[in-house]
Amino acid sequence: MKRKLIASVLTFMMVASACPSVYAATEHYNDSSKTGTAEEWQEYKENWSEIAEDYTKVSLTPGKDETELNFAWYSEKQDTEATPVVHFGTDQDALEVFEGESGDVDTSLTGGKEYEYNHVTVTGLEPNTTYYYTVERNGEESEVVEYQTQDTDTVKILYVGDPQIGASKGQPQDGGELTADEGAANTAACNDGFAWNRTLNIALEQTPDLNFVISAGDQVNKTGQPKEEEYAAYLDPEVLASLPVATTIGNHDSLNPDYMYHFYNPNATENGMTEAGGDYYYSYGDGLFIVLNTNNYNVAEHAETIKEAIASDPDATWRIVTIHQDIYGSGLDHSDTDGMILRTQLTPLFDENDIDVVLQGHDHTYSRSKLLYSDGLTHSGYEFRLNEDGTDYDWDNAYNIDTDEKIPFAPEASDADATAAYEEFVEDNNCYTIEDVEGNTVTDPIGTLYMTANSSTGSKFYELTSVQQDYIASRSQNWLPSYSVITMDETTFQIDTYQITDDGTVEQIDDTFTIQKTAE
Repeated sequence: MKRKLIASVLTFMMVASACPSVYAATEHYNDSSKTGTAEEWQEYKENWSEIAEDYTKVSLTPGKDETELNFAWYSEKQDTEATPVVHFGTDQDALEVFEGESGDVDTSLTGGKEYEYNHVTVTGLEPNTTYYYTVERNGEESEVVEYQTQDTDTVKILYVGDPQIGASKGQPQDGGELTADEGAANTAACNDGFAWNRTLNIALEQTPDLNFVISAGDQVNKTGQPKEEEYAAYLDPEVLASLPVATTIGNHDSLNPDYMYHFYNPNATENGMTEAGGDYYYSYGDGLFIVLNTNNYNVAEHAETIKEAIASDPDATWRIVTIHQDIYGSGLDHSDTDGMILRTQLTPLFDENDIDVVLQGHDHTYSRSKLLYSDGLTHSGYEFRLNEDGTDYDWDNAYNIDTDEKIPFAPEASDADATAAYEEFVEDNNCYTIEDVEGNTVTDPIGTLYMTANSSTGSKFYELTSVQQDYIASRSQNWLPSYSVITMDETTFQIDTYQITDDGTVEQIDDTFTIQKTAE
């Protein structure tokens, strides 16, 4: 038996501003000078200039399926042509050559220095096999790197939210304040890069047989600005040389093409485009993974991506969508302002396409929803727009795409019309139904599970909403970096979530949640 929600009006939502940094309390971030060991932190700081100035690190991305692997990296531009070549194989003395494509990097993003990006796909991978690879930079091969594939019958995925390298700017450290200046002077990126490296090392030590990582967006922080030192810190961890990451375009990633240079996503579409790129999809094991750039609010285009993805792998047991904005989250203030923007449009779309799980970020808090599906009623559609100079999003207002009405998130008490528009927006987003199920193991549900990942680095945390929404089953904010491990096979999708204490201890912060599917 299922019950329809009658949600109460959320009066606490009258916030002062919807700007994403308002609720990051000063003490609520991860201070890398106080985590790990003093020796590790000192070594990282001493190497920071070298890390920050090396834009040429390799990023690995899952290919179209588990038999492929995508590479992307920068090389300094020279008189000779770029050589987008990967040498890959099981015999490091006889590696096979795979060629790809290259292009110019926008020099306004690299301080005027000329680089070319290189994109290459390697094919023919087998599970449980040790490979080796090198990449070419202007004809010169890098050192050999070992790459180990894992089992694909049971797939293990590290799911993280908002590394957001550089977001700790303005926070205290060592008697001063972290800054987000350019290059090595970006001490916030130094702080967060160390934390990102620490999280990945701890997660991989806990689960050494990970197949790949899913990041729910905001890899970096400087929206619409040059930020290569932040990407350099993001790509620096040694584990990423042998661990692919399926990234999502977050709002902080979306307004520059540098994201598209650094990550070679499979099955890239022209749908959902911003400066950073658009939607993409891939298959892995028994799962079909669909990644939507929800910084573009054209849901008709996202629907086309989902349709194309399903046609490519119609028999996949699991259909998993990743988006950055958490349409069902529990953080203050995203989950009840800009996080809701696409809820009325995406909820029925996910129903129509039998999406099992939606992985989200953006909220800098952890939450797990109940199983949800659309209420079947007609609702308006909403979107965000850029500010006047196009350098960021207008976080203070939503827009009704049917009427073009502007909806302020913090209306003046004396403005009756604005207040009424805001309250109508809130009520219209009560567009979901909660599936009536018991326990933390469910079989053949009809609803969709919505997960929201907290910050994986602790570069920035938000408060939880003062009242837990009725669609939320579990939530957490302990001001500590966290991550989830997904274990997936042909009948089971299981997710476990952990936090990392200052001394490096791993603690589970939610009950294991499992979805089971019968043969049919």
